[in-house]
Amino acid sequence: MKLPLRIFVSSVQKELAAERSALRDYLLGDVLMRRFFDPFLFEDQPAADVRANQLYLDEVERCDIYLGIFGEEYGFENSEGFSPTHLEFRKATELGKQRLIFVKGQQDGAKHPKMQALIRQAGSELVRRRFESTEDLLEAVYASLVKIMEDLELVRLSPFDAAACRNATFDDLDPERVHKFLGLARRGRSFPLAENTSASRVLAHLDLLTGDRPTHAAILLFGRKPQRFLPASDIKCAHFHGFEIQKPIPSYQVYKGTLFEMVDQARDFVLSKIDLWVGTRAESVQAPTAYEIPPEVVSEAIVNAVVHRDYTSNMSVEVMLFKDRLEIWNPGSLPPSLTIETLKGPHPSVPANPLIAEPMYLTKYIERMGTGILDMMRRCREAGLQEPEIRIEHDVWITTIWRKNADESQVSDKHQVGTELGAQSGAQSGAQSGAQSKQQILRLLANEPCSANTLSAALGLNTKTGSFKRLLQTLIDDEVIEYTLPDKPSSRLQKYRLTDRGRTLLKEKR
Repeated sequence: MKLPLRIFVSSVQKELAAERSALRDYLLGDVLMRRFFDPFLFEDQPAADVRANQLYLDEVERCDIYLGIFGEEYGFENSEGFSPTHLEFRKATELGKQRLIFVKGQQDGAKHPKMQALIRQAGSELVRRRFESTEDLLEAVYASLVKIMEDLELVRLSPFDAAACRNATFDDLDPERVHKFLGLARRGRSFPLAENTSASRVLAHLDLLTGDRPTHAAILLFGRKPQRFLPASDIKCAHFHGFEIQKPIPSYQVYKGTLFEMVDQARDFVLSKIDLWVGTRAESVQAPTAYEIPPEVVSEAIVNAVVHRDYTSNMSVEVMLFKDRLEIWNPGSLPPSLTIETLKGPHPSVPANPLIAEPMYLTKYIERMGTGILDMMRRCREAGLQEPEIRIEHDVWITTIWRKNADESQVSDKHQVGTELGAQSGAQSGAQSGAQSKQQILRLLANEPCSANTLSAALGLNTKTGSFKRLLQTLIDDEVIEYTLPDKPSSRLQKYRLTDRGRTLLKEKR
């Protein structure tokens, strides 16, 4: 739909010149009206070598809305006995244009007989509105145009997530995702519906349907392709080696899918990039581990972004990891009842998207009662981190979570044995430095290309961990190693091999 919508304002009778002029000025002067509507008045057009009757009929054909103002006069009649106003109305009717008719006066007895006939014809086809003064006309037109905006879903009176998703049908929802949610909600929060409940009933129970149409929340939570309807609902993740946003970006991912899927993917992206400390098995069979930022803090910050964001914005949620901090940006602002300061203490939960928040709560992605930010602050303090910082800049909500200083040892003695890259397999606890690990990878690749599994096994590491992935990425970024399948980095057949630079470095170390 192309905006603004073109409104053809009918009637050129001198008796209604003041009303027409006031209506034009009002539509062009009101911020909301001029965003969605563009009025056309015949008398505003410059002189042209075109027949007047053809000009206004062409404009009726181009318009989106025909707005007729009927007074007492009928107007100049052509050879067939029709006035311009009558011809315009007839043309708009033939073309199926949306018609709004406003009649001046409560009685029609004094009106021209042909105007009376035109008013009766219009009344038999649509609802007319009557007005006495210019102010009455403006109020009536405003109410009619607001109704059109609501019908076209250009404006909404309910929360965004509760509104029907334009052009979406029930077939755009994935029943398997609904039933997966049902199982998680039953186990996590004792959700009352049985395991075999139909997807339509689950969604109706959650108020995620408007009639038989899915709401925006339903599409975001359970849609087959949510970004088909809401392109900016994705999550963009970036990792920078320095302290500022700058190219080249070492690692960049755009995640699409349902909110549940994107939250999980964004969380894993961050955890794969931050440091993970691994201790010894001295106290148990399982070696203790500790991320530099607690995973619960990462999850809470990302979930807050998708639950509280403004989905009418063209901005995506952005998750950016820097050398000293993690930042989550999302379009949105605080509700009037809350301030940045009140967020740091006990406060009510006021989600911007309540129908999205409820399924997130039922699956234990978030808690009610407004405890999320307080939990983040507490967990950061317990991990030896600064408290998270929250700020609003130009209608963008920014959450900053500070990382551990590179030169500080902020983990407890229980976890302070060495990094995962330094952890050896078995019960040994000797530390192997990152430089040694790099050198060992170079030696392994000197003979033949190796897969990630082969390299990690030789180092005694887990290929899925962030530190190992980060080590390989650093070697690729430094052009020391390269993919054997560069066009398919995620292929299961992918292997790594030395570059010319890598062979040179290996010879220099020998």
